[in-house]
Amino acid sequence: MTEAKGPTGDRMIRVDMTHQTARFEPFPAEWKLLGGRALSAKILLAECDPTCDPLGPGNVLVMAPGVMSGTAAPTSGRISIGAKSPLTGGIKEANAGGNPGQDLMKLGVRAIVVKGQPQDPNKRYGLEITAEQVKVVPADAHKGQWNYALCESLGEHYATASFISIGPAGEMRLSGASIACTDGDSRHPARHAARGGLGAVMGSKGLKFVSVDAGKRPVRRPADMKAFMEFSKTFTRDYLAGPQMFKTGTSSIVPIANMLNTFPSRNRTSGQFEHAASLDGARIVESFATRGGGMHNCMTGCIVKCSNVVHDADGNYKTSALEFETLTLLGANCGIASWEDVADLDRLCDEIGLDTIETGAAIGIYMDSGGMEFGDAAGAKRILREIAEGTELGQAIGNGAVSIGKKRKHHRVPVVKGQALPAWDPRPLKATGVTYATSPMGADHTAGLIINPGLPLDQFARASQESQIVNAACDSSGFCQFLQPTIAEIAKYYALLYGEEVTREQVAEIGWNCLADEWAFNDRAGFTAADDDLPACMKDEGVGPNQVMKFDVPASVIADTKKKMAYREELFAIKATG
Repeated sequence: MTEAKGPTGDRMIRVDMTHQTARFEPFPAEWKLLGGRALSAKILLAECDPTCDPLGPGNVLVMAPGVMSGTAAPTSGRISIGAKSPLTGGIKEANAGGNPGQDLMKLGVRAIVVKGQPQDPNKRYGLEITAEQVKVVPADAHKGQWNYALCESLGEHYATASFISIGPAGEMRLSGASIACTDGDSRHPARHAARGGLGAVMGSKGLKFVSVDAGKRPVRRPADMKAFMEFSKTFTRDYLAGPQMFKTGTSSIVPIANMLNTFPSRNRTSGQFEHAASLDGARIVESFATRGGGMHNCMTGCIVKCSNVVHDADGNYKTSALEFETLTLLGANCGIASWEDVADLDRLCDEIGLDTIETGAAIGIYMDSGGMEFGDAAGAKRILREIAEGTELGQAIGNGAVSIGKKRKHHRVPVVKGQALPAWDPRPLKATGVTYATSPMGADHTAGLIINPGLPLDQFARASQESQIVNAACDSSGFCQFLQPTIAEIAKYYALLYGEEVTREQVAEIGWNCLADEWAFNDRAGFTAADDDLPACMKDEGVGPNQVMKFDVPASVIADTKKKMAYREELFAIKATG
């Protein structure tokens, strides 16, 4: 095995898993304003054959922190993981918090590009990254380890590192597998780049973990330090003076979602759940007084602090964060009424390395097809353990909604481009349904969520496109979407970081070009306009009063979303200060 000494300044890491080698190389100057999702898309379009086998040696795995990661800007350390998805067959980016993105950028590492795969599929390897060197190391001792045990054992060897890892699902190359990142204080592997089965791609590379040791490296120094810190102070003050809608976590959204008929239950046969109150995040917050836990930040420098740390009845740590999407898909969607049961399921998904949305959708389909009763929490936990054991049923569930739908020959499989719908339902929220149809990612609420059930039809395309541009730019910046930075604010941060003019139009173009690169990848992979659609069950089966809410958006409106429109001031506007 080889190791390479690294240069100073911005750089990339190239990893060859066929020969287990790794090296630093300079980062292209023309990509200076690209990070996260936009950088991942650029690399994949240039270096990955879109027709390749997602689990073969030709796929390319990219780990790219956002542009602002590693700086003193608030809540700015997120990382994007990208590859061709084994779930959708197209390009995929999944975004995660935790500290690896921060630590990579403190080391000047703008991207890790992993290619090839070992000749022996039973071998496991790790990637060690420090300021001085990067090397591939043997990791057979960690084969089959669950994520928490893995990171605990890695922590004994890498005392000050953060970790990126996969659980058994990724090693088994299951299409619902996620990639975990450790959080900022306890190093729990609870921050997941979850969607699209990217954990399976990492597993196909034989890569069990990445350790990133930034040592005592300080945060990155902006070109205009004084102005940068003043703007960050003002930005932070204005955010904290605002509504802070996620101060008790996304789980607090449950009552509103249920009211809007976007709290799907029993495999989306209803938009509401009669036991919604027992899944409300208020129940989790109430537990803090007697059990401990509470709200914390998933990464150093976060001011949103949306992550809830959940303890069991004895006051022992169980999981973090128990989010709205998980409470919906593993809870209401499966007819499971107890938030504590969902917390158990969430911990199992984190341990095994599974997307809670895809897994909850798959279990809901299994229940709906008669495989198990809705509400059977013990049975759902048993199935998750079967995934880790590699049973036939476990593999079918672990490969996602389409997989179990085919196995059970079931008609109600709510997916777009092969990926399960998230909690936000496209029938009451039709503009969000347009995003699901047109996003290169498939059904993904983080691609462009529009919570406006009263929006008129003639505004769907523009609202979806603008939301997709903003979210692509945000996912490229390293900022968390919950911070809700505008295009103008991202441009100002970039300008102060690099000491040069960066316009709002430039940042909007980064978002649009990211989408264009992703659509081009999917076109080359064989996607057509027929893939920009929702399944029949969303168009034929309604929710809400008298089941009248259906996804009935014309194909012409969906097609308009992918035609570039003129940018509007609403896209750029600075948020009103507190």
